[in-house]
Amino acid sequence: MAAIRMIDIAVNFTDGMFKGIYNGKQYHVSDIQAVLSRAWSAGVDRIIVTGGSLEESKEALAIAETDGRLFCTVGVHPTRCKEFEESGDPERYFQGLLSLAKEGIEKGKVVAIGECGLDYDRLHFCPADIQKKYFEKQFELAYATKLPMFLHMRAAADDFCDILDRNKSRFSAGVTHSFTGSAEDRDKLLSFSNMYIGVNGCSLKTSENLEVVESIPAERMMIETDSPYCEIKNTHAGIKMVKSMWSSKKKERYDPESLVKGRNEPCLVRQVLEAVAGCRQTADIAQLSKILYHNTCRVFFPHDLDSAADAILAGKEMQ
Repeated sequence: MAAIRMIDIAVNFTDGMFKGIYNGKQYHVSDIQAVLSRAWSAGVDRIIVTGGSLEESKEALAIAETDGRLFCTVGVHPTRCKEFEESGDPERYFQGLLSLAKEGIEKGKVVAIGECGLDYDRLHFCPADIQKKYFEKQFELAYATKLPMFLHMRAAADDFCDILDRNKSRFSAGVTHSFTGSAEDRDKLLSFSNMYIGVNGCSLKTSENLEVVESIPAERMMIETDSPYCEIKNTHAGIKMVKSMWSSKKKERYDPESLVKGRNEPCLVRQVLEAVAGCRQTADIAQLSKILYHNTCRVFFPHDLDSAADAILAGKEMQ
């Protein structure tokens, strides 16, 4: 299995589930090391840990510092943008993000600004006007740090793309992760030449989702788990294309050698790759994985791109 190399661009290692806490109750010990061991064995060789607020971004950086293959983002999720104002000093909060990002860049760990964007499915957490204000503000972080952007878009394609368009000169590249939008939403995103689309289990729920994913050019796609969320469930259309399986046990019967039932984790990015290959009817999964890996390095790890990889890809364009 490990012959294929993958990068999981979205893992929420700051989530309580990776500390054994589910709905406020402790079921097992923190097990990030066991989770990482499964990921490395499955062919994952880098993971980007998601930050969604100033405090969470600090924790994401601390986690990223525990392993040379872990990296992270710094930013504020749209549902948490009220934190800027609730802090009592939005500019100071912003400067905290900027200094944290700079510290993480010096350590070779912070590779993107985010997770930021718009989420109109969850306006009860944060109203649209505040989301828009602080989504736009975070382009200043990208401009100041020269980092790419790690983006979130839910039921907000028009406003999201308007803000992207106004700020397109202020960021080098970006990925709209955990994409669940329509074909029209996909095409709006792809109209930005520096935008990639991140696919996970939530992108593979229905036959309509699969049709949308099928038409994302391989050269503009990345894969992710968004764990502990967004697994490919047995009810999802994408499950038919999955070949690799892992044993799992309920959290009440925790076993460090097994996955926790219902908790997604980075090793399962292999299933996302398989489902993407299946819906595209791609026989050469290794070549597809090379393209996706290359895309991810181009955006988040530009110092890593080697000319040999470029030459291989130039000679074999994925349909």
